[in-house]
Amino acid sequence: MNVNPKQNEQKTAKLFKNGRSQAVRLPAEFRFEGTEVNIRRDPETEEVILSQKMQKTGNWDKFLEAASKLRPEDVPEGFPWRDRRPHDRDPFA
Repeated sequence: MNVNPKQNEQKTAKLFKNGRSQAVRLPAEFRFEGTEVNIRRDPETEEVILSQKMQKTGNWDKFLEAASKLRPEDVPEGFPWRDRRPHDRDPFA
């Protein structure tokens, strides 16, 4: 249920040419962080939808640290590495 009527309020954005591409000038309240967005077309309505692109951090250390804290009961049954024990050796040595 939408309790904020302004949330679905339709706004207008300006189209312009940028070289051989078409671009959209978004109103300030619709601006995105970063330099890229995801774009897709709804197959039923054919609406073009822009969404925030997740930024890659490239930091595996944080992921591996968080994964090492998982207990077997935290991982779903049948997950590939659920019952594996950590390696005792450095795989890159």
